[in-house]
Amino acid sequence: MNAITFPKTTSSQLIRLATLEDVDKLVALENLCFSGDRINRRQFRWMITRANAQLNVCMESDELTGYVLVLFHKGTSLARLYSLAVSPLHRGSGLGRLLLDEAAQMALSHQCVYLRLEVDPRNVKAVALYERNGYKLFGTHEDYYQDHGDALRYQKRILSTSPSISHTVPYYEQTLDFSCGPASLIMAMRALDPSLQADRTLELQLWREATTIYMTSGHGGCSPHGLALAAHRRGFHARLMLNDSGPLFLDGVRRADKKAVLELVHEDFLTQIGQTDIEVSYAGFDSAALVTALSSGCVPLVLISSWRFNDNKAPHWVVLVAADDSFVYLHDPDVDAQLSKAPGDTQSVPVRIDDFERMIHFGQSRMQAAMCLCPPLTE
Repeated sequence: MNAITFPKTTSSQLIRLATLEDVDKLVALENLCFSGDRINRRQFRWMITRANAQLNVCMESDELTGYVLVLFHKGTSLARLYSLAVSPLHRGSGLGRLLLDEAAQMALSHQCVYLRLEVDPRNVKAVALYERNGYKLFGTHEDYYQDHGDALRYQKRILSTSPSISHTVPYYEQTLDFSCGPASLIMAMRALDPSLQADRTLELQLWREATTIYMTSGHGGCSPHGLALAAHRRGFHARLMLNDSGPLFLDGVRRADKKAVLELVHEDFLTQIGQTDIEVSYAGFDSAALVTALSSGCVPLVLISSWRFNDNKAPHWVVLVAADDSFVYLHDPDVDAQLSKAPGDTQSVPVRIDDFERMIHFGQSRMQAAMCLCPPLTE
């Protein structure tokens, strides 16, 4: 739902929330400003009426001179500057900077920590505008535009505090709907061993080793026990944090034969773990325990309820990469295009600690599972 904003004036310009009556003028400005990757009429209507977004327009009398569109993602404190356009007749007047300031205020009103964007490196003036206004380059997105051009990723920290605890964790995007666990494990292993080759072959190898065979539907998910064993085989030390000693999600499986398979796999995992130095703790935990593990040099993989991200009640693995007094920061391996997400929206995602506390409890049983990956074992 769009936030309620009041019109703002600056000299002869009026900035206000867009309405459906603006769509014709927005489309005309879009066609005037961009030769490709345009927002079409249907998309503008969606952004105004249904998207988790805010679209503000700048008016001079009856002329629409510019707009700024910011997207927000459920369950996170991250905003994305999706598009900004200024009429050619008004460029050089400071309107671009004014709309950037407006985007920052929109992000602040949603209590967002970062405002991120993508920009074509060939658009030299836009790049210069962002850099002059405090945006820092933090990555690239290959083959981003319709003409297969790359995009530069910039971000600006809107809130003044910075993470007090962090770990450099290379990002890896899951390539399959059911491989969030392996993708998260790849990120953690690469954080501790940058020489590790990350590719889809490894992703599938890890899934085969860690899967519990069945979920309530579709392909099997990866249990914390299976992920810990997969990491152990590759020379890493793993610590499991669980509040239940039984197989996960057994109550969600109706067929007796599937339950029997889950129980058999789980017992086999436990037998294998008993022959290793993998540590297992059966107790509830909170975000502070995970942050403590991060501060000790480990990389926590955490099973969360994705409901607060995308209204989907599926369990989902993410990686804790940083924390401060108010937020934790997560690498989410799932880049959900249906939610208008780009890879920049799923890296170091700020989540308020109180929201994160709710995420790390799954289902009516309040199940919890995490695996802390620690540096490779030494002889």
